Amino acid sequence: MNSHVAARPPAVPAGPIERPIDWDALIEADRVHGSLYTDPAIYALELERIWRRTWVYVGHESEVPKPFDYVMKSVGPEPVLMIRGRDGKVGLLHNRCPHRGNHVCVSERGTARSFTCPYHGWTFNADGSMRGMPFPSGYEGVDREGLGLGRVARVEAYRGFVFASMAAEGPSLDEHLGAAKGIIDEVCRNSPTGEVELTCGFLKHKVKANWKFVVENETDGYHPGFVHSSIFQVSGSRITELYGDKSLSLARYLGNGHTEIDLRPEFRKRAEPLSWFGTTPARLPDYVARMNEAYGEDKAREIMIDGVPHVMIYPNLFIAEIQLFSIQPLAVDQTVQHVTALQFKGAPDINRRLRQQTMGSVGPAGFLLADDAVMYEGTQIGVGLSNPEWLYIGRGRHRERQDEQGYLVGCATDETTTRGIWRHYRSLMEAA
Repeated sequence: MNSHVAARPPAVPAGPIERPIDWDALIEADRVHGSLYTDPAIYALELERIWRRTWVYVGHESEVPKPFDYVMKSVGPEPVLMIRGRDGKVGLLHNRCPHRGNHVCVSERGTARSFTCPYHGWTFNADGSMRGMPFPSGYEGVDREGLGLGRVARVEAYRGFVFASMAAEGPSLDEHLGAAKGIIDEVCRNSPTGEVELTCGFLKHKVKANWKFVVENETDGYHPGFVHSSIFQVSGSRITELYGDKSLSLARYLGNGHTEIDLRPEFRKRAEPLSWFGTTPARLPDYVARMNEAYGEDKAREIMIDGVPHVMIYPNLFIAEIQLFSIQPLAVDQTVQHVTALQFKGAPDINRRLRQQTMGSVGPAGFLLADDAVMYEGTQIGVGLSNPEWLYIGRGRHRERQDEQGYLVGCATDETTTRGIWRHYRSLMEAA
């Protein structure tokens, strides 16, 4: 697979938007206005109030295992370098020379103690500080302290997953993640060591569609039986059991924009370890043995029945059983999905299968994301038309309920998750 590359975005305006927006006229309880996906002014405001203000998933610590290792990433459309410093801590630098704005790094990944801008040769240490300027006599009296690379204001990790906020103040990462921390814990417990790794590199899928269409789709349980019917028929998948009208699976809103399709009720009804992965313990004996040793047979069996969650951590981290996606907006009508196979540290046999199935489903010859891309681009064209102006998102609203943990849930095919995403979106966009 190719490495994750932060695509160079088109120029976007920074700072507050002057035009006032009447959110009551755009977002209702069971419908949203099509202009939310097409208006460049709304997109610019999203960059300010979501992508530059809240916590955004950037990458995983396993991608930079040694000091001075770096990899290109992004915070929204903005390119950054995720680098492990001399002290072992992971930080983020803006990939932008303070002289004339060019990228200081054009390699997707590598190991470097310094970065040199190709335009005028300014050089910066791995911590972003100024290292040197060619022909220094022209800069006599200049304070070099203020001419280093920009540092992303806040960078924190949870269980190896690195998040960033460009805002110097605001809610903590713990507050932002909320219930999603437990979801990440569930992902990690599928590893016999309790750790996941992202070591396969990334595939990139670019679609001519607004980023919110992608976010909504990730936990939309209504579409799989239709959009992906051909690939499921070819593979002999039992997907209709998970996403059909009679499914026990749940659409759940976890708060803070985080959503999931909880497939565990169906997997528990089957009571077959590794059914979530479409295989059996006999085909992965080494993984099963390591899980039994790590957790004990009863707990390991429970974990292997439940499997990896299907969750969208707002605004851009999607974990779908065997894969991880990072969503990157480039323009009001352009989005890139960066996707890689999950790898469980200390589990080589299942990791090989995870890589193979990821390539088969979302690789160049795979159908899964190609199916979705057709839908994304078709909906983007549709919302640009004049009639009807609104998109209806009311499926299952009459049967929503709170589960035992107080989270809002609906049937797997209900739009409980979509409505939750839009409520959170509005709260962010209206915030001072």
